[in-house]
Amino acid sequence: MTIRLFNTMTRKIEEFKPLVPGKMGFYSCGPTVYWDQHIGNMRSFVNSDILKRMFIENGYDVHHVMNITDVGHLTSDEDTGEDKMEKGAAREKLSVWDIAQKYIDSFLRDIDSLNIIRPTDMPRATDYIPEQIEQVKKLQDLGYTYEIPGDGIYYDTSKFPDYGALGGQDLSELRAGARIDDTGKRNPTDFALWKFSPTDKKRAMEWDSPWGVGFPGWHIECSAMSMKLLGPHFDIHVGGQEHIKVHHSDEIAQSEPIVGKPWVNYWVHYEWLLSKDGKMSKSSGDFLTVQDLIDRGYDPMAFRYMLLMGHYRQPLDFSFDALDAASNGYKSMVRKVAELLSVASAETIDNATFNQWHDKMLATISDNMKTAETLVLVHELLRDTSVNSATKIALFEFIDRLLGLQFIDRAKKLNNAESETAPAEIQALADERAAAKSAKDWARADELRAQIDAAGWSVVDTRDGAKLVKKI
Repeated sequence: MTIRLFNTMTRKIEEFKPLVPGKMGFYSCGPTVYWDQHIGNMRSFVNSDILKRMFIENGYDVHHVMNITDVGHLTSDEDTGEDKMEKGAAREKLSVWDIAQKYIDSFLRDIDSLNIIRPTDMPRATDYIPEQIEQVKKLQDLGYTYEIPGDGIYYDTSKFPDYGALGGQDLSELRAGARIDDTGKRNPTDFALWKFSPTDKKRAMEWDSPWGVGFPGWHIECSAMSMKLLGPHFDIHVGGQEHIKVHHSDEIAQSEPIVGKPWVNYWVHYEWLLSKDGKMSKSSGDFLTVQDLIDRGYDPMAFRYMLLMGHYRQPLDFSFDALDAASNGYKSMVRKVAELLSVASAETIDNATFNQWHDKMLATISDNMKTAETLVLVHELLRDTSVNSATKIALFEFIDRLLGLQFIDRAKKLNNAESETAPAEIQALADERAAAKSAKDWARADELRAQIDAAGWSVVDTRDGAKLVKKI
């Protein structure tokens, strides 16, 4: 199947051609582990998971590297501000190392909850300090660096004529239109490769280097770790669209003088998940996490389903109304799959029909990751009465591999839950609710439904009356 992706560098959709036939290597920007990841962050990780699944279902051997930023870089892209790891440590009165481990564990729980396939490699920046130092030395030897006394080693972007090409920026215009402050930078776009530790205090994270004790700039870790684990050239680099003009432009500038051009063949960037206030951010401390959604009673798969209803290159608005709608739609599909499971074993898979639907869905998502259009096909499959249950279930096994929505897993749990008999005390509440409804005491009926819900059961009103179903 032909795979097509929008390449940020060329600003057009291109057919994917691997560096090595049958293999795909890609690097995705991972979390900075000083706090929980909010649900806006998780959209990027779900999109990377869809990218990976799409390639796997097309028969590729995928090598996915995602960094864990556990070394303190500064809160501003301009190499100023507080150290994020030290800020997190102070907030929770823990060491920077304990903060890192706490939020690595939190992140792993989140991606597991969302059924995100874990990366092949998840390197921690602190484990690759020698590689980062070595890359800075190479750039220094090539004449791309300069030192700001008392500050650090900086990359001179004027030495790299293609700087800003990824974001459609012209370096001469950037230099002409910006003010040089008193930081000592030669150009406003220059960035830190290695920062010197302050002389009046010891930092929580610092290392010896040829330039003295200090710590790496933010951008250098991604170049060093991707080259170490994927080689000097690789197929795809992904990340949030906020990284285009600074972080990813800096990565290109510090990598291509060493390895040649192009360092990466395809750049894929994801749009934001927006709240009512715009782009989600950790800076206020007021953000939603995957665990928050679970605590409110939402299935993480409903949130994943909501994300896939949008396209990765378009902003997506988050609201609880939108999540409720997605949750209801997802539950309805799970119920239909559960009904198919109950009869599928008595039927035979129609291979020709299976192949037709399989190829149509795979072709749709392989065309620049059209997840919403693929979901439309899934709905059409459920409605198509000419496809028997066994074939539909076989296709849903493929759909679950492709989209990661765990339809069959949830459907099996639903069937098991519906076969379970409610305890006598829950049944008594349901009977009392039925009596309250007959007496048109709606307030009491709602109160009893809430008690049943809190006990882990759901009341499902059917044509034949209400029945109790254990929550899955």
